[in-house]
Amino acid sequence: MTSIDWWELIAVLALVAGAALLASAEVSITRMSRFRAYHFQEEGKRGANAMVRIAENPARYLNVVLLLTLLTQLGGTTLAGVVAIRHLHHLGELIATGAMTLILFVFAEVSPKTFTVQHTDRVALRVAPFIVALAAAVGPLAAGLIRLSNVLLPGAGLPQGPFVTEQEIRAMAEVASEDKSIEEGEADLIHSIFEFGDTLVREVMVPRPDMVAAPIASGVQQVLDLMLKHGYSRIPVFGDTIDQIEGVVYAKDLLRHLHAGKDTVPIDKIMREPYFVPDSKKVSDLLREMQQRRVHIAIVLDEYGSTAGLVTIEDLLEEIVGEIADEYDREEPEIETVDPDTFRVAGRMSIDDLNELLEADLPHDEWDTVGGLMYGLLGAVPTQGETVSFENLTFTAEKVQGRRIAKVLIVRTPVGQSENGSG
Repeated sequence: MTSIDWWELIAVLALVAGAALLASAEVSITRMSRFRAYHFQEEGKRGANAMVRIAENPARYLNVVLLLTLLTQLGGTTLAGVVAIRHLHHLGELIATGAMTLILFVFAEVSPKTFTVQHTDRVALRVAPFIVALAAAVGPLAAGLIRLSNVLLPGAGLPQGPFVTEQEIRAMAEVASEDKSIEEGEADLIHSIFEFGDTLVREVMVPRPDMVAAPIASGVQQVLDLMLKHGYSRIPVFGDTIDQIEGVVYAKDLLRHLHAGKDTVPIDKIMREPYFVPDSKKVSDLLREMQQRRVHIAIVLDEYGSTAGLVTIEDLLEEIVGEIADEYDREEPEIETVDPDTFRVAGRMSIDDLNELLEADLPHDEWDTVGGLMYGLLGAVPTQGETVSFENLTFTAEKVQGRRIAKVLIVRTPVGQSENGSG
């Protein structure tokens, strides 16, 4: 072994160490949270400023790290091959390749990445200034290579984010729930938050037939009696028809006037201005607007401007946290399991919830509720006891109130024993 050989072996070790450092940098970038970076910056942690710069544009720095990782690994393997060939001749290439594969896998991949996963914040703070310095020096070269790759295969290099998608977060929540790392209710809450952003107002509103409203000619005592009967603290007031909502009466306003002995004051002097929203509005946007306007009830309009229903902040919050019941709620259960393949559900139950219950794929683009699905399949208002089938499910209108389907009995036939069709 000559001095040249020793210097070359030292260079190989240095390149392996560099590859290990870059492997840690790669993991720290992909696992770095922008929120955590800002938190460390506020605390004045050393390296936090560099950490924030990386978190704001991770793709730029990750491209540099990946390029340098490739160079260090190839450089170390090539240099080790040169030394091995010099002493072992034709077996040198094979031995050097095998040895470097083992060394790089253990010491430049698995070990540093595992350590970084276990100590992400500490490693990120230490390596962030190093990554920023490397990006300043090598960034233009990495950007040029990305442009070259885009000429050959049009694209935009590494995506700017998100590095974790909604589907991945949902999957992580499920795995964490199964492993008992988080409670099942917490996993359900995570799923509900994502679904909340895609839900429309018409899917959560109290439909027009279920609305409790008072004519504008009603007296104070009549409206109060209506509130006490149904347990509501806010009731819409309409003119000639329910399509002409004139305002909303609040119980606290009524009580204030009654306490002052003003029980003959016209309702139109007490009611507040109604807040109208389209039924196609997303509930996430509506909740934000209702918070800003400080209103608790909104009148929902369909595409023709007619009253479709009403929605309260409680209805919106229930989409996230589940049913919120108080001492005045006397609603029947929405789902009743008769046996493993038979279910009694409310006609107002959403098709999305039914799909989740039955692990089915019922169409929900044209209809929002089970009752609406039956209307669509039959093409007419069903009579009590009338049935219709869809795939391996049979729907029976068990309870019909006027033109409304109040209760539906659903029977599931095991696949292979059913025939598609309707009737």
